[in-house]
Order: sequence, then structure tokens, then C-alpha cells
Amino acid sequence: MLKTKDLVLVALFAAIIIVLGVMPPIALPLVPVPLTLQTLGVMLAGLMLGPWRGLMAVVLYLLLAAAGLPVLTGGRGGLGAFMGPSGGFLLGMLAGSWVVGYLARRAAYHQKELLHAVSGYALSAFIGGVLVVYLFGVPGMALALNMSLQQALMAALMFLPGDIIKVLIAAWLTFRVRRIYPL
Repeated sequence: MLKTKDLVLVALFAAIIIVLGVMPPIALPLVPVPLTLQTLGVMLAGLMLGPWRGLMAVVLYLLLAAAGLPVLTGGRGGLGAFMGPSGGFLLGMLAGSWVVGYLARRAAYHQKELLHAVSGYALSAFIGGVLVVYLFGVPGMALALNMSLQQALMAALMFLPGDIIKVLIAAWLTFRVRRIYPL
């Protein structure tokens, strides 16, 4: 049974994912693909809330999107978004948020030293928030766009520099927040 605090945190992090997802993309120098912040919210949910509450925040976010609310990047919503090139990435966020939370609990929650904690959070966010999301997203993109897995992977790798920046931001923010207010 979830406590009121858990429900509030799940709703709060679903809202954070929405706000980060609808923010305009950020152009990075030397990178041909703009940076969107949607997956930063997914990483933060897993890192700060743990595997189950983080997963529930992403489930709530995706249910709102599936219901047609314009909460996805670019103001999209509806079931059609799950059938397009980003559909696999959206589904990958479910598994990714859980993996991020699980790994962070094992690797970093009890670390007091900045370097150990941030590196544990960063590794957790990279494995769950990037690798696991790509594991679902790349095949989904290949299927939706009728391209080979190799072509889809090469297209997805253009997002990697931005994803690494998001991993580092999520790790640092999590360390700072959890020192002040352990969720």
C-alpha cells in the first residue's frame, strides 16, 4: 500500500518529466541533434525515488500521453506517438527508470563522499537511462522507419553526447537533493 507521501512524489516526478519534456530543445555546439530533457526527468525519477516509485512516475506520465494529453516532446500525445519512431524509446523509459532506481540503490544511496556517490548515480543513470532505453528504442525506431538495426543505432548515437550531459546533471542533482532531503 502506498503512503500519501509516495503518491505525491510519484505525481511530482511525473510532472517534472512533463515539464522537462515540453521544454524547447537545446542546440549543442558540434552535435547535429538538439538536446531534449525528457529522459533527464526519467533518470531523476529513478535516481531519487528508487525503482518502484520511479517506475510509477513514468507509468503515470505515459498514461497521460496515451490518453491524448500533449505531454510528450513537441507537444504530442495519444496512442499514435507509441507507434512512431519514438515509441520504443517511450516504452524503454519504463524499464529504464526501474533499472536506474535499482542500480542507484545498490551503488550510491549510502555513499557520503561526493565522488563515490555521483559516480554511482551517473553509472546507474547511464545504464538504465541510456543503454536500457536505447535497447528498446533502437529496434522500435528501426521497425517504425523500416531501416536496419545498424542504421537505427547510428541515428540514435547522435543523441549520445546530450544523453551523457543529462546523466551527469541527474547524478549531481540527485547527490545534492538526497543530502538535504532523502526521498
